[in-house]
Amino acid sequence: MTLRRSALALACLGLFGSAQAETYRPECFAPAPDTGTIGYEARQGPFKLAFVNGFAGNDWRIQAIQSAKAWAARPENAANIDEFTVVSVGNDSAAQIAAIDNFIAAGYDGITFIAVNPTAFEPVIRRANREGTVLVPFDNVLDTDKIAQVNESQMDLGRLKAEAVVELAGDALQKVLMVNGLPGNATDRDRRLGMMSVLEGVDGLEIVEVVGNWDTGTSQKVVADALATHGVFDGVVSQHGTAGTINAMLAADHPIVPIGADGENGVRMLMDEHDIPGISASQAPAMSAVALEAAVALLQGNSLPQTIYLPIPRVDAADLEAGVNYFPELPKSFNTGTGYAECFAPFTPEELLGQSSDDS
Repeated sequence: MTLRRSALALACLGLFGSAQAETYRPECFAPAPDTGTIGYEARQGPFKLAFVNGFAGNDWRIQAIQSAKAWAARPENAANIDEFTVVSVGNDSAAQIAAIDNFIAAGYDGITFIAVNPTAFEPVIRRANREGTVLVPFDNVLDTDKIAQVNESQMDLGRLKAEAVVELAGDALQKVLMVNGLPGNATDRDRRLGMMSVLEGVDGLEIVEVVGNWDTGTSQKVVADALATHGVFDGVVSQHGTAGTINAMLAADHPIVPIGADGENGVRMLMDEHDIPGISASQAPAMSAVALEAAVALLQGNSLPQTIYLPIPRVDAADLEAGVNYFPELPKSFNTGTGYAECFAPFTPEELLGQSSDDS
């Protein structure tokens, strides 16, 4: 343990400049613009790994947990794992940091997590580096360059949804509804910035914002309230939970308008059934598996970009097709982002639905 700590404590300083230098599997771990490169001294596996989830109250988080477990169950990955643990701690940064600290103290080699907020983790990063634990946040990432992080470009995700709505609505776009996510973290912040970068460029546009918490039920309630208060909208941009947004609009007999939507199965079913124009684009929950893949790669001595940007899964509403990019036989909550082919074979629905979302 002492040798592990001292070797990794030195290696954790391995911020090697521009990611334009050679990194491991760039087809999967593609560098974000202007990011650095991080590497650690190689360790001998198998490894003790943990996934510390925060908020667990929506279907995306459930599928992220299922994706992580499905990844760990594949024989080629199981061979590198001595122990794999998943915990969910709620929307409390102190509880999440405490859970990470517990795994560090227990000698875990790598920990992935969805950060509750982007700014509270510098002390735990220092403790992890000192004790030789590799941290790989994903989805809600941190405002730091001290560790490798896995994400899609959240600003680009918000931007492309807003661009689709602006293009499809054209001159009719006078008032738009923006359904935001869970307040206080980097993902919600950056998606909103991406949306606003487009919408604020539309002269005279009225923008009404509500908080949907990335949850279908919450989105349905806040959108219903917004419709009752503000009347008819000419377009909608939604971070996640868009099925609730659409159902609220249908229940209110709201006119069909362009929507920038997420990638849940039920969302695509509704868009196709009701001929709703727009785009379905998502943060794939299988990103949790890519973060674990990155943690193992780092533990094995490979260098990776400090910020990894995965491709954004997307489909235009006009291209929706049952059995191809949505699946009527599967649950509406199922997220169509089942993997990143650049990294490993996407999970089958059976692989994911066969995993529990419980702590383990």
